[in-house]
Amino acid sequence: MTAEMYLPQFLLKQKLTLMVNRYEIYTLGPDGKPAELMAFAEQKRMAFKEQVTFYTDASKTRPVFGFKARKVMDLGSGYDITDEAGQPIGFFRKDFGASLLRSTFHLEGPGYTGTGQERSMFVALLRRFTDVPFLPIHFDFTNAEGAPMLSSTRRASVGDRYTVTVPDQRVDFRVAAAVAVALDALMAR
Repeated sequence: MTAEMYLPQFLLKQKLTLMVNRYEIYTLGPDGKPAELMAFAEQKRMAFKEQVTFYTDASKTRPVFGFKARKVMDLGSGYDITDEAGQPIGFFRKDFGASLLRSTFHLEGPGYTGTGQERSMFVALLRRFTDVPFLPIHFDFTNAEGAPMLSSTRRASVGDRYTVTVPDQRVDFRVAAAVAVALDALMAR
């Protein structure tokens, strides 16, 4: 089964401003460079991170999907991912116990479940105990059989850039994009 909006790979660009984290999501052209803008989102810095809405562009006139915490101030409750009509298309949550050493998330959608974790234990520990800027942050999500579902790979640059690869065709682009932004936002990047 292929998701309604499947995209095998895309680029997530974060632009930092004084008060807002700005996210732009692009398809990748044949040359590997950003091509078509697929979604735009902003998240206020220092605000509760219970909801992010994605729009078609920076004018923010047409919302197309989003994620929202099930409970405010209960980070373990998880986040529902919804389409533009508010219908659920996925769910994710951080596993705080497993995240003590390496950040770990669980992902669910129509016909699949998976777990994602920071790829490198060394980088995860270094991130927790130092303030080294521009560390690579890579996440890999796999299903119960260990097959890859989604990966998010951060490039070292001013303003975070993530290449998101989605080998599992059941994972909708909107779910993958919401999780990619959440990985950045929830880890206070």
